[in-house]
Amino acid sequence: MPMPEGRVLGLIGGLGPGATVHYYRGLLAAHAAQNRTARMLIAHADVNRVMAAAGAKDYAGLANYLAGLIASMKAGGAELTAIVAITPHICVPQLTPICPLPLIDMVSEVTAEIRARRLGRVAMLGTRFVIESRMFGRLDGIETVMPEADEINFIHETYTAIVAGSAPAASLARLRDLARTFIGRDGAQAVLLAGTDLSTVFDESSIDFPAIDCAAVHIKAITKRLIEQGEPGAQRSTHRQESGGSRPSA
Repeated sequence: MPMPEGRVLGLIGGLGPGATVHYYRGLLAAHAAQNRTARMLIAHADVNRVMAAAGAKDYAGLANYLAGLIASMKAGGAELTAIVAITPHICVPQLTPICPLPLIDMVSEVTAEIRARRLGRVAMLGTRFVIESRMFGRLDGIETVMPEADEINFIHETYTAIVAGSAPAASLARLRDLARTFIGRDGAQAVLLAGTDLSTVFDESSIDFPAIDCAAVHIKAITKRLIEQGEPGAQRSTHRQESGGSRPSA
């Protein structure tokens, strides 16, 4: 007998391909665990364009680019949307008013997870945009470790190499050393794996420091929303009450 289907997800992928595959597999497994069939569309976003816009602080331009991809998925039947990478979430304040679909926001979900674990101070591994902004200034009431400038450069460069599939083992080992340094030297209670491609080389069961896998938190939240909102009488998203929003101009 066919399994019940969840709602249709419009997933912005390509940021990079490894992160997209990680989300796809994770969502399939999470749906199967609930005896549901996943339904999703994936739009490929240009990682170079996204990183360039983030570096130039062109958040409005980035939001319009992502909203255009989301509009295409809405036309194909998507009912909710999510982004497989953390860095593009830097433009969520600009994206939300124009987003054609309700957005399942990774940063909001990670913040909730930190609070649920009763953590007051965390460190991050990810791009420089994530680290230097203290994850976009949205971790309200949570202290964040600010690494030394050379440490940030190394983390950013290594993460970029992971996305490209070219990070040497020695660099990954140093990332682990830095995570332990943030715990011991800087008093972090946990390290956020704040870059989805980190989940392709690390996971919470195989690392030797307390961590929160942001992608895993996000995948769990996406699955919950897709399945629960597929039930009769379920409530609409609390992140966006309507699926309207205007499509950006070309």
